[in-house]
Amino acid sequence: MSSICPSVCVTMEMINSSRLISFLLLPIFMFLLFNPNIAQLDNCTERAEYCWNCNDDAGYFTNTSIYNQNLINLLSSFSSDTHNNFGFYNSSLGQNPNDKVNAIALCRGDVVPNECRDCLNETSRRVFENCPNRKEAIIWGERCLVRYSNSSIFFTKQDVPIRLLPSPHASANAQQYKQTLNPLVEHLRINAASGNSSSKFAFGYRKVSDGEDIFALVQCTPDLSERDCSDCLENSTLQIPACCGGKSGGRILKPSCTLRYEKESFYNESTVGGGPQGGTGKRNTSRTVLIIVIPCVIAVILIILGICISFFKTRKPKKKLLTSEEIGSMESLQYDFSTIRAATDYFSESNKLGEGGFGAVYKGRLSDGRYIAVKRLSKISQQGDLEFKNEVILVAKLQHRNLVRLLGFCLENSERLLIYEFVPNASLDNFIFDPINRSHLHWDRRYKIIRDIARGILYLHEDSRLRIIHRDLKPSNILLDAEMNPKISDFGMARIFGVDQTRGNTSRIVGTYGYMSPEYAMHGQFSIKSDVYSFGVLIFEIISGKRNSSFYQSDCDEDLLSYAWKLWKEGAPSALADPTLRDSYSENEVRRCIHLGLLCVQEDPNDRPTMESIVMMLNSYSVTLPVPRQPAFFIPTETDMQMNGLEFDQSESQTMSVSVNEASISEMDPR
Repeated sequence: MSSICPSVCVTMEMINSSRLISFLLLPIFMFLLFNPNIAQLDNCTERAEYCWNCNDDAGYFTNTSIYNQNLINLLSSFSSDTHNNFGFYNSSLGQNPNDKVNAIALCRGDVVPNECRDCLNETSRRVFENCPNRKEAIIWGERCLVRYSNSSIFFTKQDVPIRLLPSPHASANAQQYKQTLNPLVEHLRINAASGNSSSKFAFGYRKVSDGEDIFALVQCTPDLSERDCSDCLENSTLQIPACCGGKSGGRILKPSCTLRYEKESFYNESTVGGGPQGGTGKRNTSRTVLIIVIPCVIAVILIILGICISFFKTRKPKKKLLTSEEIGSMESLQYDFSTIRAATDYFSESNKLGEGGFGAVYKGRLSDGRYIAVKRLSKISQQGDLEFKNEVILVAKLQHRNLVRLLGFCLENSERLLIYEFVPNASLDNFIFDPINRSHLHWDRRYKIIRDIARGILYLHEDSRLRIIHRDLKPSNILLDAEMNPKISDFGMARIFGVDQTRGNTSRIVGTYGYMSPEYAMHGQFSIKSDVYSFGVLIFEIISGKRNSSFYQSDCDEDLLSYAWKLWKEGAPSALADPTLRDSYSENEVRRCIHLGLLCVQEDPNDRPTMESIVMMLNSYSVTLPVPRQPAFFIPTETDMQMNGLEFDQSESQTMSVSVNEASISEMDPR
């Protein structure tokens, strides 16, 4: 009985919240124009028995290649496997990264093994036929899907590509149909997500009040976590109005999950044991069982409810995420969930800008016409509450034209939203490393970006109410507004220092290799001079248009910092400049910036200038620059870090080209 009580108690607590009842019972309405670029119905057979997507960007293979042979062998092993009774296959074949194939095959949960193998065999044949020689492709059949790639695709939720397939038939009463469909799909989503590593599948049936029937089925690839499966299906549910509004059926096909509903039965419930899940059965036997079981269940529930009421009366109240005093002090920053939901069209996929380690980011437009970027924190993040609280309390206090501005937050039931200004030109790396976009960054603009970034860092180090060490400065974390003004974002790795504190230590290294100072990467020591080192790397990347992390692949066969030092010693530092700048740049300014960059990346932190000195050097030629020492650039190995008792966690440094800082945790150090 004790194992049952907590779950029922949680249900009671939810029922006692009127807002949550409204959220659960109110159907999600939204109106989106049908986008043929999303559905791509031309990539389906005439009756939509098969749909496919060929990823041309992933590259091609030849018929005589090892990749081709590995792909054939891998898919053949799926369709010939007689021991798998669950219809889910995921495996890799190949040792060389260029030849390695990762593949997933999944049969619908109601398909018996021999039909599953036949379906996989036919679907594999069709993917070869429709996506010849592609290194990455996916094909959805009515009863199975096959997906393969030269990149890792396991244990990862993927919502694109997507196929939206509406039924040609209209529902008799669209409003009643929708009101019946939504709770059915919600019930199936919960059932499917709670499945195991062999099956995440649920189906069900319900009758609309006007006599129509709804048969629905949802399924995820079983390698997904419960949360990822739930999110995938939830996002698919939000696509229903755009796909199939007013229709009596539809299919929403994604790599990680599928959703289908029709007015007639299309699945075989006898093969999965038992009647429809979450639906009203048609058989008299089901009605008889219900008559017998319901009174017994009611009696048990009453007993459980009595126990739970006693439990709630004696338990301590749950600690709130934000205290009433904290919320009161930031009342002007608080938004209603309904306002943000409407601004983002119910968090529609078409408004999704990207997804980081702590949740998805959406573009929105408020009723007054202002565009915003909304970060919807993941409900499963173990540190999500801390991240949310720190972001609101800390970043809201940072006001500088070269920092992304937090406009507000929303805290309602389980939803945690952060609302930022929308920065339309994405991140700096989309310009300086792009062969086409880099032409928009002439020298005067690049020089201004360098100076403005320096001002933003100086504000964090010296001029704000708090001394903040960013620890992850790189082009993808520098966003550009409509006038190409840079704004520093992503305070996921930030540390707050006390007024008199100069440095800190950690055994957990987070950040991005290539931008880490040597003392931080090797010994876990960080200070304001760690940001100075990263800024120096930024200078070289902005001037050269080349990535520090991949410069070794160039003809120079050395890293970017060493190459800059080599040119400096040879007396030709301007040769580092991006060729697109040759007709527009000031040689004196380029040489001075390279000189300053070399000062920033010196090995000894004490030799590096402060950001205050850097801003002065950038704005005044009367300041004499000291002679730089040879830069310290290296990539520590895992063995090096283990010898120093360090652990590198790159999962905290995910990047995405969206107009908002993607992570939101600022670790607090005591003063």
